[in-house]
Amino acid sequence: MSSSVFSRSLLHPRYWLLWLGLGLLWLVVRLPYRVLLGLGRLLGWGMYWGMPERRRIAQVNLALCFPDWTEARRAEVLKANFASNGMALFEMAMAWWWPKERLARLAQIEGLEHLQQARAAGQGAVLMSLHFTTLELGAALLGQQATIDGMYREHRNPAFDYVQRHGRERHNADAVAIEREDVRAMFKSLRAGRAIWYAPDQDYGRKASVFVPLFGVQAATVTATSTFARLGKAKVIPFTQTRLPGGEGYKLIVHPPLENFPSQDEIADALRINQWVEQAILAQPEQYMWVHRRFKTRPEGEERPYDKKRKRRRARG
Repeated sequence: MSSSVFSRSLLHPRYWLLWLGLGLLWLVVRLPYRVLLGLGRLLGWGMYWGMPERRRIAQVNLALCFPDWTEARRAEVLKANFASNGMALFEMAMAWWWPKERLARLAQIEGLEHLQQARAAGQGAVLMSLHFTTLELGAALLGQQATIDGMYREHRNPAFDYVQRHGRERHNADAVAIEREDVRAMFKSLRAGRAIWYAPDQDYGRKASVFVPLFGVQAATVTATSTFARLGKAKVIPFTQTRLPGGEGYKLIVHPPLENFPSQDEIADALRINQWVEQAILAQPEQYMWVHRRFKTRPEGEERPYDKKRKRRRARG
């Protein structure tokens, strides 16, 4: 990624509370790995009860995607999912601040040769991932083994943005940060034979999306994956990471490139992507980011399945 630069302006009093919180997190993350997982589960329990709006979104998503499951099964996955979200906070801190050697000991990586082969052939690669709760740590672990460019959206808080970028850069010093809207830079990077991390599994609205089924529900699905592959002359290489049970670390899999992709039909391509998304989620549903409003954009005439957002009252001056 492009180099992060510390500025004295980040020491302004408006950022002191953030620095304090990050400092406490830095201290906590010194603890043993299994202790951090336990703290993450405890935090997830608090999030489950303290974030009713997000809990409801996840409940709706699970009900839409798995109508054949019993309510008890969905409730079990829901609670496990919030525990996974709690662990994600400490995994993010581990990715940013743990010594590289300590972090690397947690990784079991398969399929790295697929990225290596694409790079040796001078062909770009769309590293197609998903929004699992282990996203940050998975990217860090893979970044220790391969050069991966990343799509990046600047955080609104400059202090947090600096810490976040600095934490990522240390794993992938020769990578490039590409603004999410800079499509031209994306194509340029792919045509130069580089690999770019990209996740097509969220709802980005009607623009550049088509409606295709996801777990039997019509979902606004971006067509960018096939566009990047076609115009960037790149392979699409799926990538998943899994938090292993018993505190055994993480299994990262770089899957074989998609064959005969893209086609001439963007709807067929989007459906194929969603079918892969389904398979990846089914392998570890408790570790997926269900708190996202995946089905907020609906076909004409169909109502959103989520409760309306509550408007925050502005403080009177």
